[in-house]
Amino acid sequence: MNVIMSTLNAKYIHTNLAIRYIKAYAAPEFSIEMAEYTIKDPAMNIVTDLYRRNPDVIGFSCYIWNIEETIQVMKMLKKINPDLILFAGGPEITYDVKEWLERVPEIDFIIIGEGEAAVKNLLFEIQGSKQYENLDGIAFVKEDGTFVMKPQREKLNLNEIPSPYRFPEDIPHLGKRIAYIETSRGCPFSCQFCLSSIEVGVRYFDRERIKDDIRYLMQHGARVIKFVDRTFNISRSYAMDMFQFLIDEHIPGTVFQFEITADIMRPEVIDFLNKQAPPGLFRFEIGVQSTNDRTNELVMRRQNFEKLTRTVTMVKDGQKIDQHLDLIAGLPEEDYHSFKKTFNDVFAMRPEELQLGFLKMLRGTGLRLRAKDHNYVYMNHAPYEILGNNVLPFDDIIRIKQVEDVLEKYWNAHRMDYTLEYLVTEVFETPFDLFQDFGSHWDEQGWARIGHQLEDLFKRLYQFLEEKNVPQLPVIKDLMKVDYLRNHKYKPRKPWWDERIDKQNLTSYYQAIAEQPALLGEDFAALGLSDKDLHKHTIIESISFDFTHFIQHGEIVENASVVLVYFNPKTLQCELYGARKDAFSHLPSVS
Repeated sequence: MNVIMSTLNAKYIHTNLAIRYIKAYAAPEFSIEMAEYTIKDPAMNIVTDLYRRNPDVIGFSCYIWNIEETIQVMKMLKKINPDLILFAGGPEITYDVKEWLERVPEIDFIIIGEGEAAVKNLLFEIQGSKQYENLDGIAFVKEDGTFVMKPQREKLNLNEIPSPYRFPEDIPHLGKRIAYIETSRGCPFSCQFCLSSIEVGVRYFDRERIKDDIRYLMQHGARVIKFVDRTFNISRSYAMDMFQFLIDEHIPGTVFQFEITADIMRPEVIDFLNKQAPPGLFRFEIGVQSTNDRTNELVMRRQNFEKLTRTVTMVKDGQKIDQHLDLIAGLPEEDYHSFKKTFNDVFAMRPEELQLGFLKMLRGTGLRLRAKDHNYVYMNHAPYEILGNNVLPFDDIIRIKQVEDVLEKYWNAHRMDYTLEYLVTEVFETPFDLFQDFGSHWDEQGWARIGHQLEDLFKRLYQFLEEKNVPQLPVIKDLMKVDYLRNHKYKPRKPWWDERIDKQNLTSYYQAIAEQPALLGEDFAALGLSDKDLHKHTIIESISFDFTHFIQHGEIVENASVVLVYFNPKTLQCELYGARKDAFSHLPSVS
């Protein structure tokens, strides 16, 4: 019997852990072939590839991001070969099982809950006596039209599940994709918008086994390893042991990502990480979602924002770990103004990334079951994103989406860190006001419907600030120049601004720097750049404030500076050096 486990990932860099668990658990009785695609692949291409593999049975792993595309593929496959047996599982199809069987009659079986044992038992029955009613963790429609739905009776002992990380066919791809690893299943919390709240209790895999799997992944080229545990740090001892292991045995260049609950992380754990962890080794994802106490109460989310802030601040001060903080717009009783406060509360911590998402009414969650309590309106099909509720009309959702658009392009992309920090502290009343005003302008200009290069992003922000008649525009423009130049690995051909140092003065500056490189500091002088390298790999710009003071203290002091940007051809790093303009005035070579 030729069995294939398949899925459509959101992106090529993703991998599906579920089909690997099922493949590992089904062996040695069944040799399952894996076939992964992306949601961007044409359905015909996917169907063609699967058909050529000549399968008898295909199982699909289904999620909100791939369910509609997967249904299209299944319907085409069944038309081509009505005898092909199709089953489906995963968080999107585990709930509302009868509705799925009615909507997609091409599905022969739905796997309910954990799939490892359920799929293996199903394959035995397909190959054997076909007594499907004896199985647990399965749903199907009998020939007489009767629906059979049998949930799992018992959860698996996790240490009896073989490792899903040891397949030879995965080795060539480990360096190009994210490797997902699971150390536990379940979540101790009851957030009513999250599927994890449905499973009671937390189960752990054996620590030493997990460590061996991580060693294997690193040794075979994995460079981004993401832990999929819903709350990695729920057990302090477990987290500390794993942190220490990763610090001791990581291969340089590897990054580990975790979802942590920040308000339960003890200060001594952060102190340990700040002292012991190499920079860039760890990355934290922290779900804040809302700072509105009433909202958190309604979704049964326990959160101490003061302790969360302490954790995020301590981690940021340590400068070792990047943090990605999540917000959800559209939670119960969080109107536009309340969400603005949530946004500003969280932005005040200056996370490296602030992800602004919109509530999705996931099947099986308490919030979806009680949607009428808050007059929720949401999409009929995945991803079930909300269209409004009793306090947040669609007009306000549109406005918040404008914020999301420019937040992603500017803050999360780190294209203009100096500029944005100045804008949110010195120009706009709050950070939310900046992103809302600019996002609305962006939308009104129709820029959301066209592409944009790096230069366009700078020009569009500058145009917006010009139209607002911002009084600090000259300083802002100089900050934008610095941000633009330091975002390049190579010397840009033509910067986005028009006014440049005239050729005569530019020649004088280069001549002065060649004669006395210490004008730009000892570090620059130590480079020992030749006259040829100066002209080939550097740009000189004049700005209106004291550049050195700004870099050291983050303050704008009005004192014109000369800034030299060196695009190092060996390191492909951009290096900035500056000196006050009056330092050049006594030199005969400068007019």
